[in-house]
Amino acid sequence: MANSPKETMMKQIAKYFGLVKFAHTIFAMPFALIAFTYAIKVEGAEFSWWLLAQVVLCMVFARNVAMGFNRWADRKIDAENPRTASREIPSGQISPRNAMIFIVVNALLFITCAATINMLTAILSPVVLAIVMAYSYCKRFTWAAHLVLGLSLALAPASTYVAVMGFNADIEGIIAISLLSLVVLTWCGGFDIIYALQDAEFDRKRGLHSIPSRFSTATSLYISIALHCVSVGALVAFALYLPQGWLLWCGVGLFTAILIAEHILVTPTRQRSIGIAFGTLNGLASLTLAAFVIAQMLLK
Repeated sequence: MANSPKETMMKQIAKYFGLVKFAHTIFAMPFALIAFTYAIKVEGAEFSWWLLAQVVLCMVFARNVAMGFNRWADRKIDAENPRTASREIPSGQISPRNAMIFIVVNALLFITCAATINMLTAILSPVVLAIVMAYSYCKRFTWAAHLVLGLSLALAPASTYVAVMGFNADIEGIIAISLLSLVVLTWCGGFDIIYALQDAEFDRKRGLHSIPSRFSTATSLYISIALHCVSVGALVAFALYLPQGWLLWCGVGLFTAILIAEHILVTPTRQRSIGIAFGTLNGLASLTLAAFVIAQMLLK
């Protein structure tokens, strides 16, 4: 039986959701919401549902560009890697041309949406796109690509703060949000190293750069641990700028505990649970932290 037009459309939408791994929005979005709440509750900015919707839309559009462009740029590499050959573009589910159309449309929507917020977001929107798209080519020449990915996600809280505060940001707020962005940068860079362990051998053969392809598994995990130690330190420093209470420190403690669990789960001799460590635990970490930290600020 032929699919109805509605069913066909839903399948197409599902393919594009798969292309951009929409579920992974869970990594950066909670930190953007923390930054948004900080600007409102601590900095005293005026709350607006419309502004919140604009921020969320900008995040979705920017992430669609980042992931879509990454899949487009890596389509030939993905086709050669058995682990990624079934992805939407190399498997033929989405053509490169349609993927690029999707990227361009989302880029235009992002810039348009950012331009409706304030002058500073309008000016910086092309810069944000340039950074998130640049990551896709970094592994062709540097093993520090994980940190560029971390920087891409770290733009979420920083950009949100700019969206709310505009030119009214003060030094204390800039320092606080910089610490929160550092949390995201090192946290993401650390867990991306763990994820990249899966492709270490393929990357070496293909001449691609990553920390696992450059160093041993043990050294790579030590670097990941070091980055996550920086994440926890930056998080504690950021927490000092927030209204104090048990909810705040419970959130910090749970986030730290989940990162520890991630490194207990993946070791130089045990890597079968990388998927759980990468997706499940990190998604849980960001959601848990955001829930407790935002609750503390709302109770101010």
